[in-house]
Amino acid sequence: MTMLSPLRLVLLALAIAAGSVAFAATRPPPPRVLASQIIPPARPAVAETTPVSKPPAAAQDAAYTIKSILPIEGPMKMGDHHWDESAAPATGTLIITVDLAAQVLSVFRDGHEIGAAAILFGADSKPTPLGVYPITQKSKDHVSNIYHAPMPYMLRLTNDGIAVHASEVADGYMTHGCIGVPKPFAKKLFETAKLGDKVIITRGEALEIGQAVKAA
Repeated sequence: MTMLSPLRLVLLALAIAAGSVAFAATRPPPPRVLASQIIPPARPAVAETTPVSKPPAAAQDAAYTIKSILPIEGPMKMGDHHWDESAAPATGTLIITVDLAAQVLSVFRDGHEIGAAAILFGADSKPTPLGVYPITQKSKDHVSNIYHAPMPYMLRLTNDGIAVHASEVADGYMTHGCIGVPKPFAKKLFETAKLGDKVIITRGEALEIGQAVKAA
């Protein structure tokens, strides 16, 4: 049996490790899923915002029933985004769902998905919080007060800096807890979303078409 020198063993181990990293970086993310009605409670809001009135229960169920999703084939990859309002009415209740496990944000109007994008989210040291959050501020050319970094098309969710905003969505990037989406998609979302619209953040919770999103 041929024996390998210690140096060759080290080189072989490094080559195997490099191959493993390259494979992990090129694997597509898991298929996208929709947010479920089982949602952890949001952190208490401290921003001074105008209260958003809730519709009656029956109307709420109807408004937040998932009726259709965009016909996107296969799992979404980093940088992918889609926007198509043709199946949705021109007006209606807007909700935004974020699944951290699938790394996908979806936008629904009157229950019809009109947008979907692959996302970045928080690193382990600065995780993106789960919960239900109303949009409390919009700022097209926002710059982070904490990190002094640009946050174009910012939609604020919490007073401690969590927001949806434009980012370079690519392998190897992460955020300080925010949800980053591709800039063209962020512009569309910014133009469509209003103050008070709900953003529902989950991790791996699925919802089938025809079910109501109670969390909104």
